[in-house]
Amino acid sequence: MPKHRPTLLAAASLLVTATAHAQAEAPVIVATAVLEKVEISGRHYDNAIGSADAASQGTIRAELLKSRPALRPGEVLEFVPGVIVTQHSGGGKANQYFLRGFNLDHGTDFATTVNGLPVNMPTHGHGQGYSDLNFLIPELVDRIEYRKGPYFAKNGDFAAAGSADIAYRNTLDESFAALTLGQRQFQRFVGAGSTALRGGLKLLGAVEVQHNDGPWKLPERLRKSNGVLTLSGGTAVEGWSASLMGYEAKWNSTDQVPERLINTGSIGRFDAIDKSDGGATQRSSLSGEWHRDGEAGTTRVAAYAMDYRLKLFSNFTYALERPDGDQFSQQDKRGVYGFNASHAVDHKLGELPARSEIGVQLRHDRIRVGLYDTVERRITATTRDDEVRETQLGVYGQTSVELTPWLRSVVGLRADQARFRVDSLSNAANSGSASAHLLSPKLSLIAGPWAKTEFFFNAGRGFHSNDARGTTATVDPKSGGAVDKVSGLVAARGLELGARTEWVPGLQSSLAVWKLDFDSELVYVGDAGATEANRPSKRRGVEWNNRYMPAPWLLIDADLAWTHARFADGDRIPNAVDKVASIAVTLRELGPWSASLQWRYLGSGALIEDNGVRSRSSLTTNLRVSRRLWAGSDVTVDVFNLGNRRVNDIEYFYESRLPAEAAPVADRHVHPAEPRTVRVTFKLGF
Repeated sequence: MPKHRPTLLAAASLLVTATAHAQAEAPVIVATAVLEKVEISGRHYDNAIGSADAASQGTIRAELLKSRPALRPGEVLEFVPGVIVTQHSGGGKANQYFLRGFNLDHGTDFATTVNGLPVNMPTHGHGQGYSDLNFLIPELVDRIEYRKGPYFAKNGDFAAAGSADIAYRNTLDESFAALTLGQRQFQRFVGAGSTALRGGLKLLGAVEVQHNDGPWKLPERLRKSNGVLTLSGGTAVEGWSASLMGYEAKWNSTDQVPERLINTGSIGRFDAIDKSDGGATQRSSLSGEWHRDGEAGTTRVAAYAMDYRLKLFSNFTYALERPDGDQFSQQDKRGVYGFNASHAVDHKLGELPARSEIGVQLRHDRIRVGLYDTVERRITATTRDDEVRETQLGVYGQTSVELTPWLRSVVGLRADQARFRVDSLSNAANSGSASAHLLSPKLSLIAGPWAKTEFFFNAGRGFHSNDARGTTATVDPKSGGAVDKVSGLVAARGLELGARTEWVPGLQSSLAVWKLDFDSELVYVGDAGATEANRPSKRRGVEWNNRYMPAPWLLIDADLAWTHARFADGDRIPNAVDKVASIAVTLRELGPWSASLQWRYLGSGALIEDNGVRSRSSLTTNLRVSRRLWAGSDVTVDVFNLGNRRVNDIEYFYESRLPAEAAPVADRHVHPAEPRTVRVTFKLGF
């Protein structure tokens, strides 16, 4: 808390300042707000014909984010068609993400940025590509730009399955304060405001504090504080912004529990086995960007510096290995530094209109990462302790050419290099240096439109990085046996055929048939609480996404996806679900009222490679009802799991042992979804 208190206090001071400005300059502020609202009115998506290079690419606007409830901040990604977000531990830990037959664990193979900052963490203490979105403030989101598949030259590490860039706003239509109260001691306050300064500068500040105990017999006692401060200048044509962000959280965890105990009545679904599990995390950053769009082309430059820390205490096997308990601690402390630059220009390729873009991306992580045996959060032994230096450099170029009035091509090439240096403080045999490089060609063809319908062909290579410690390790830190080193960068190859149509008035529909092959699959190991490199994998699937607005006040969303996921030798990939779906009906501005009802389906998946044990599917319903009180102020009631269904957020199958058990038992280990939960939000605009 002390580390981020200056940021939070500065943001709070700004909120007060912004309020004073809003009152002192009311006519100017009100005029600006009206113009912005007219500009975006009724626009939930920017996925119109001619706006994308793939059927599975699109943009989600803030207006849609306001229409449906989210139990956790990371669930804003569920607005990306085909994405399902769950949780298998405490509310301060990264979510569990599912997309295209991937159990993405905590973010592997789905690259995410927020306000220009990368979220995924390579060589992380808990899992490769760990993506913690709990610092996200949904009220600040302006748009989400999403892409699926390795077809885009701009996207590098962790983006093979997809990516999402979550953009924050630099100004607000109006300042606001919102208080949310809910069952089980849920309390959240968020306040934000923006104001114009001298010299054309604009200042935005936001603060968030939250407490939650959850439905668990062991109160979660999640305590979260968050702050954002952004200074910007210029215009959309040429301008800049700089942001200071600070976040910290502490919580108790109720991790997955063995189903055998639930079935016998020994424990309840919401009980904890090891009551000392939990964690704490911090994240602070300074970032800036500059852009110019003129006759000479479009130039963008961005840089960032980040400090990140995590201490996580988990026990998934209870007393399988040690009589005093199997709890372990995964700890991560790092500084992250990065620089991105790109330049795009319109030109002619012969007689054909074209647009070309080149870019460079540099990221350097300085990491102290460790794994320790613990008892009630007290360290008793060191499994491994490492200092890591990891540098990734990516250079890309792409050219879009209008070959005919009805056919456009996009050709790109990306070159990536990664360098790893590992200093093992626990076993010198695992120290060393390694490097890897990869070329990733990309190709897209876009045909049409005919009858308001266009067609897409996409192909490309992408990749994910492996944990740096695996690139130099020769000895297993736990067993002492010999291990093989892994490649630093692992290639993936993807293909997609798609179509998007607006032929039916008010209906926007897209269909994508795709496949994705990996040279090495990253698999979550439930009893170890980490990801490990595994065999090659193959996936194929179909996605059908629909947005129907038959009237200005009615929006219907329907997203359906089916996936076939296997290792290259035919075995099932554990936790790869076969089907996901989301259907939502939204009623907008019926007088002072708005409402949304969403059905959310997470299908079954193999829990072991021979498909002998499968997870159970789950279907939940969420409801939101809002009433406008007066201009800028409203009250909202959210009901999660409306039917109070007894379903699980996640299921694993592995061996565990309780202290009273004579031998290990292979069993399902489940983390239940929350029961029916009601939250009420009062928002005051000024």
